[in-house]
Amino acid sequence: MRIMKACAQLGHDFICLCTDVDRECGHVDMARELGGDSCVYTISNYLDANEIFSVADHAQATAIHPGYGFFAEDFRFARRTMSRDRSMIFIGPSWWVIRELGDKINTKRIARSLGVPTIPGSDRPVYNELEAENIARNLFDFQAAQGIRDGMVLVKASAGGGGMGIEEVQDLDQFRSVFRRIRNYAKRNFNDEGVLIEQRIFDFNHLEVQVVSERGGRKHVHFGTRNCSVQSTGKQKRIEVAPGFAPGDLPYAFDAAKVLEDITHHSLTMAREVGYDNVGTWEWIVTPKGEPFLMEVNTRIQVENGVSAVISRVGGEFGVNIIKEQVRLGLGGELSYDQEDISFDGVGIEYRIIAENPDDRFSPCSGAITRFGWQEEDWLELSTQIPRNRVYEIPMEYDPNLALAIVWGESLEQAKERGIRFLDSVVLEGESGGSAAEFRTNIAYLRDRTANLLEF
Repeated sequence: MRIMKACAQLGHDFICLCTDVDRECGHVDMARELGGDSCVYTISNYLDANEIFSVADHAQATAIHPGYGFFAEDFRFARRTMSRDRSMIFIGPSWWVIRELGDKINTKRIARSLGVPTIPGSDRPVYNELEAENIARNLFDFQAAQGIRDGMVLVKASAGGGGMGIEEVQDLDQFRSVFRRIRNYAKRNFNDEGVLIEQRIFDFNHLEVQVVSERGGRKHVHFGTRNCSVQSTGKQKRIEVAPGFAPGDLPYAFDAAKVLEDITHHSLTMAREVGYDNVGTWEWIVTPKGEPFLMEVNTRIQVENGVSAVISRVGGEFGVNIIKEQVRLGLGGELSYDQEDISFDGVGIEYRIIAENPDDRFSPCSGAITRFGWQEEDWLELSTQIPRNRVYEIPMEYDPNLALAIVWGESLEQAKERGIRFLDSVVLEGESGGSAAEFRTNIAYLRDRTANLLEF
């Protein structure tokens, strides 16, 4: 929905895809409002590239925006978009950049060559079980030498992302079976058996740096940091806060301002090295001692780009729209400002409102939304695909996300106070299995977690 709004604001026509199960979602209503009935196409599967290209050809599209997931980080799809007989522009980094940074292990290798700190562990795909076991043994020994009593390593699909294909291992006996399982998972889902083995770092904060680059990789800026540490048990984000720390408002056991400065510097260094040429996110973990380690690079726009935008100013003016910048730059526009022109004001909080039960491992809740409303404020931006004029059946083929709310405040305290005020104003009613009592959302969980945002 935000991509369609950006296209409309830039004066571009667009077409909107939907499937049978989500054709009643609000994004289809918005598409018709902004572009008319002829701009909506129903397809059978968002993962069918042939069908997507067929629709694009029929509509004479000149560019494809892949959204947040699906093909957004698939370099083969990006390459095919540009190399077909009827070529189109891929709104995202160039395919070779996606390939370069899409592999966690290759990203680690590039980072280490530039002196960028990375998590201890393998820096190339591991396929052999004996070699993998030796790496894990060395990491367990290293943690024991550091005085960590219950050491742990992470086993990851090297071509994975979004918290998928990752398991924690506590001893070597368990490691063997997990390694085989992740290797098989990686082969099925990514057609690559490569596995990454890393030290598990406890009690860390998850920070991100929002990078924006010009086509050709000539110019790069950042739109600050955000903290994404409030996550589900499946490592899916639930609250994001920008900036990533609040050194003026909260006490930290380390120089938080320097950490933010270091990770933005390292992120831009890597962007320059690889010739990054669109919007992307450098993901970091920060230990309780203030040690930053690069985790991965997301070569796409992320859902939480709006919380970075809400605190960002260009030339002192309010109103940065990072998706709009992504589309504009993706189509060849110039980055007409420098880092010195970008400033930051206040604190932003983003809430992901989801039909789920946080008390039951964030299990998704099926059913229908019968009523949804909130108190509108000038410091609040809310996006939702729930139609305002009819019952909404939650399509369980996809994650049961319901709305995305971004709150701005002059300070962390004011942003939290406004966040609570917003959550308390939400009226969200539904039925699951025919019973209103069985319907669950994460609003109470979001409210509880607001109290301690950005505290380490």
